[in-house]
Amino acid sequence: MSWDQLRLKPQIISAVQRAHLKSATEVLCVSGPDLQKMTGLSRSDVQELLHAAASACRTHQPITALQLQRGECPRLESGLRLGTGCPVLDQLLRGGLPVGGVTELAGESGAGKTQLGLQLCLSVQYPAEHGGLSAGALYICTEDPFPIKRLQQLISEQSVLRSDVPPSLISRLQFSDHVYIEHTADLDSLQACLSRRARLLLAQGVVRLIVVDSVAALFRCEFQADDWLERNKQLLTFSSMLHHLSQEFTTPVLCINQVTDVFHQSESSSSSPSSSVSPALGLAWANQVTVRLMMRRLQGTVSRGDQSSALRSLEVVFAPHLARDCREVGVWREGVRGVLDPA
Repeated sequence: MSWDQLRLKPQIISAVQRAHLKSATEVLCVSGPDLQKMTGLSRSDVQELLHAAASACRTHQPITALQLQRGECPRLESGLRLGTGCPVLDQLLRGGLPVGGVTELAGESGAGKTQLGLQLCLSVQYPAEHGGLSAGALYICTEDPFPIKRLQQLISEQSVLRSDVPPSLISRLQFSDHVYIEHTADLDSLQACLSRRARLLLAQGVVRLIVVDSVAALFRCEFQADDWLERNKQLLTFSSMLHHLSQEFTTPVLCINQVTDVFHQSESSSSSPSSSVSPALGLAWANQVTVRLMMRRLQGTVSRGDQSSALRSLEVVFAPHLARDCREVGVWREGVRGVLDPA
């Protein structure tokens, strides 16, 4: 960027060049008083310089509430959701996953997290009137091989899960052709995937959903306990990339996360400590998440026809637009579905 491209007074441009400030980003990293000392400019000129630098760095112009209400901002698409394919879960999530921001789905092994992630990879391919976004999905595996057989089973059972969709539409959708799979063995390959391949697929409109399964695996194996500072820096870099992709391309991002045990000391000295689980990666990661969901495996089973499933729950832990609530669910051949009556 050339300073001449900004609408600044000639004396401001000359002062900035004498101070050897080469970009708008450099200007924004310096405080107002320090800029005055470095450039010799007045306070009003420094404010003008900061305003021009901020405008140059801003990707999008600010959006007013009135513009959102009128639908004049397609990139935000206020209220747009990615449905799960299950009315019970969509009711819990007020329509599904928000298209802007990062949704975390945490839970113990076998809770059904990957099952729901796969289900969303199919749901996103439906048109908007059926809860989808008319595009494919990018599924990034960081630990286990991609469950291709389970995906094929879900595809073959779509007519059972999506009885609300005309069979002719389901038969026309080539589901397996629009699920793009990436395997990343370390943080460098994960960041390369997000910055290059994911961005290219999103820019071409080929995909409209990113699933990372799981987010904790690489951060747990690459860092020791003493490396918490560097780990947090990498976490912030990773989450920043996800948020930028989500906002720029109006794309929901689902991060599947592991859990860690939390022990609680009982007030009675004779009692043994109790334990519970919480999502992995601690507060540094929790602060980067827009929506946190938890899946838990409960006691008991539930039956439907010739099928039976371990009872599970999907809980909204926090979200800016949702109250804390939960629904009981089961994992069936056709996918994850809510259980209205466990009995």
